[in-house]
Amino acid sequence: MSWLPCKDLDLAQTLDCGQAFRWQPAGQGSPAWEGAAFGQALCLAPEEGGLRLNCTQEQAQELWRRYFDLDEDYGRIRQELEEISPVLAQAAAYAPGIRILRQDPWEALCTFILSQNNHILRIKSLVSRFCTLFGDPVPGSAWRAFPPPERIARLDEEDLAPLRAGYRAPYVLAAARQVAEGRLNLEAIAREPVEYGREELRRLPGVGPKVAECALLYGFHKTECFPMDVWMKRAMARLLPGVRPEDFGPRAGIAQQYLFHYSRMHPELFR
Repeated sequence: MSWLPCKDLDLAQTLDCGQAFRWQPAGQGSPAWEGAAFGQALCLAPEEGGLRLNCTQEQAQELWRRYFDLDEDYGRIRQELEEISPVLAQAAAYAPGIRILRQDPWEALCTFILSQNNHILRIKSLVSRFCTLFGDPVPGSAWRAFPPPERIARLDEEDLAPLRAGYRAPYVLAAARQVAEGRLNLEAIAREPVEYGREELRRLPGVGPKVAECALLYGFHKTECFPMDVWMKRAMARLLPGVRPEDFGPRAGIAQQYLFHYSRMHPELFR
């Protein structure tokens, strides 16, 4: 077991807000959550002033501290965003424990390709099936690792049929093949300015602006990205008419996450 100090982190708000799909409550009514990332399984729970994790202290410091973005001051970020709009202040206050996870770039890209025209529960089921079918077992757990692009690149649409991903299957294959062959350089996307990543990702079949923005925000931590789908366009028009994503500045993606979660949890605002 290990422990990490942290504040401004609510596990349910962060792990169930639509940015990642491989986490679940550890038990009925339990504050603990379990999941997998970067080939490692984890169970963790809030503890006074921090988190208790079922891993070594070295793993906690080297992997999970960064994954949960614990070195970023989200209290300060919320204060900056709250000055932009009272509505944004209300959305941030509703879920102040949201943090933007630093996910594996390939996993983020692949899962958001699979996420198209799906709701969160179905996306979770689809991603779980994807890992069960093609991922390696994670030692010491019932979890499977997220399948690497090199493995998926060797498959064809018939191999993906049990996944029941529909029209998304060829898009996943195309992305995997471009990454595996080096035609899509994920390290370069991480290193270069955000416009480079937008251009590169949108070259992929089936990757439009929304999927590209999600991949860049959640997989490359490009926090200026602001994913906009039909739901978010409606939320912006209703809650913040006349405000543009770029008005939120370099933390636009964090603002988007507060607004998305707030809107999803308050459907009565849009009736």
